[in-house]
Amino acid sequence: MKVCIYGAGAIGGYLGVQLAQTDAEVSLVARGAHLEAMQQNGLKLLIGDQQRVEKVRATANPAELGVQDVVIICLKAHSITGAIDAMKPLLGSHTRIVTAVNGIPYWYFYRHGNQFEGTTLESIDPGGRQWRELGPERGIGCIVYPATELESPGVIRHIYGDKFPIGEPSGESTADVERLSKLFEAAGLKAPVLDRIRDEIWLKLWGNVCFNPISALTHATLDVICSDPATRALSKAMMLETQAIAETFGVTFRVDVERRIEGARKVGAHKTSMLQDLERGRPMEIDPLVTVVQEMGRLTGIPTPAIDAVLGLVIQRAKVAGLY
Repeated sequence: MKVCIYGAGAIGGYLGVQLAQTDAEVSLVARGAHLEAMQQNGLKLLIGDQQRVEKVRATANPAELGVQDVVIICLKAHSITGAIDAMKPLLGSHTRIVTAVNGIPYWYFYRHGNQFEGTTLESIDPGGRQWRELGPERGIGCIVYPATELESPGVIRHIYGDKFPIGEPSGESTADVERLSKLFEAAGLKAPVLDRIRDEIWLKLWGNVCFNPISALTHATLDVICSDPATRALSKAMMLETQAIAETFGVTFRVDVERRIEGARKVGAHKTSMLQDLERGRPMEIDPLVTVVQEMGRLTGIPTPAIDAVLGLVIQRAKVAGLY
């Protein structure tokens, strides 16, 4: 199986090292100093006291790699549209695209099964380009639960987790997802095949929609956000709005809102990805994590006053920092 990881940063690099230990033909698309380090010294993964180094083919030019069986997109969600043209040489008639990104994926309303079937979302897929040019039929859902960091060019540090649940938009257990699940298992990872992948997408987004922007506005870590009465109440309000929207689309949440907040609190003094991006001067994932929920609220006619207020504030915060 030919597998290309498009965006071999912290998560993509982690996947690259793990998958390189299987019989798959793995390649990485990256850029800058990180790419140069991988090309010269291999890709190093630090897990606890252990380190693994793999010489994986890495390039900034996807056209060198040819058509792939699987392309795993590990870019920030807001970067995908800009990468479509470069990605096309990787795509053949049978290529599957694994969306290992935060938030709602471009294929969300493919084989969804209600009046929203075929809807594209402007906040995550401007002009519907991903839908048209990548193709929703190629999509395989994937939720990223591990935490990793790019410690230095060519060096990835694993913090915790090894679970990447996957699933077809249709809910079917196809040969493609079964084969992908077995590949991840061979790589020492867990990729259970879910028949309701959208439920799991929303479960992770449920926390991201509130904890990320609140952390960017307050610079607080998860334990503080979930313990302080004011930010905890605001988080809950945003989550209840999100839940109402998701349930309109047939989503089922397997835990209640208080348990979800408690789970985040127990993670401890963790900085969200949005806060990390703000501190490092990188564009923040505001649209894929927050604006998209607002947009889906508009589709369903569900008001989102708490989300609207926090979204407006975090957009202004990002604009002031030149990150939006």
